[in-house]
Amino acid sequence: MSDGYYSSKKTDDICEDVCGQGSKAAATISRLKCVLRGFDLRTYLFLFILMPFGIFAIYLHGQKFTYFFRPLWESPPKPFHTIPHYYNENVTMESLCSLHGWGIRESPRRVFDAVLFSNEKDLLTVRWKELYPYVTQFVLLESNSTFTGLPKPFVFKSNKEWFKFVEPRLTYGTVGGRFRKGENPFVEEAYQRLALDQLLRIAGIEEDDLLIMSDVDEIPSAHTINLLRWCDDIPPVLHLQLKNYLYSFEYYVNSKSWRASIHRYSPGKTRYAHFRQSNVMLADSGWHCSFCFRYISEFIFKMKAYSHSDRVRFSHYLNPKRIQDVICKGSDLFDMLPEEYTFKEMIGKMGPIPRTYSAVHLPSYLLDNAEQYKYLLPGNCVREK
Repeated sequence: MSDGYYSSKKTDDICEDVCGQGSKAAATISRLKCVLRGFDLRTYLFLFILMPFGIFAIYLHGQKFTYFFRPLWESPPKPFHTIPHYYNENVTMESLCSLHGWGIRESPRRVFDAVLFSNEKDLLTVRWKELYPYVTQFVLLESNSTFTGLPKPFVFKSNKEWFKFVEPRLTYGTVGGRFRKGENPFVEEAYQRLALDQLLRIAGIEEDDLLIMSDVDEIPSAHTINLLRWCDDIPPVLHLQLKNYLYSFEYYVNSKSWRASIHRYSPGKTRYAHFRQSNVMLADSGWHCSFCFRYISEFIFKMKAYSHSDRVRFSHYLNPKRIQDVICKGSDLFDMLPEEYTFKEMIGKMGPIPRTYSAVHLPSYLLDNAEQYKYLLPGNCVREK
């Protein structure tokens, strides 16, 4: 036998002798030394550097890994049948209805605009000013609880003077929160939307009235609502394609917002909801301005309060300086990948949202009061203290 064999055997014998002597602690350390003597440098690198680094990376970016592989585990929803949208202020209503394949009514339908309100005072003002000429009744419900079960003040109730211009047409109601810890936020959201159904009946909604179902920040354009109230034979449930903006009208994301919808009210059948309820959508029907707040504190409140609060994975996400930096970069508040169903679309949308310098075709009240709402317009990303 070679000298190497005797050397190896001698080492093993020494290990056995050492491991069998002394105190238990000394024996344990000696056994560990004997085991580690058999590892090479690459094994040490893997165990003590690469593996801990990998575990830490998964802890930090596990959600990104999940979202990146979304195209493998989730199929895209069935595409909508999108109705082309025709509009010009100089074209008669009869011609516009005809272009959409609809007839024209002798008189317009009544319109009810119903919203759940949290704290979006500015956007509610812009919304109601946009829709005011064509809405019969504004219906607003607010709760003393967020969807995540956090207590909140009745913001609208304490600012009613600000909304005095809609008072003759307003049906306002409150609902107490249930404050159930650990409950899925979507359960509380569904509970509040159910309460809004009852408030609509109190407001006097009737068969074939038009009902707008959308969040406060999903704003249908005035001419869209006017078209639908005048045209006959429109679909009983019609989703609205809205332009998606983030933080302000400076960051245009896409035109994939579809949750807003218009319903020809049917008693006992129509239920207030915020999910897909038909396969038909009217193109280019308004704006969705998500996380469009004046103050950093409002961003923090919504991040903790809305149904996707689980996206706040680390406390530093709520740091005001970080939030301000994210807004001005057009990055994602939750450091998430784009929610897309193909790798091509996801990779194409990675990184900050490009700025847009266009303020064309925005709500008229916003432009008429540009100085008051300048944080919503291009070139004004820094939020007020």
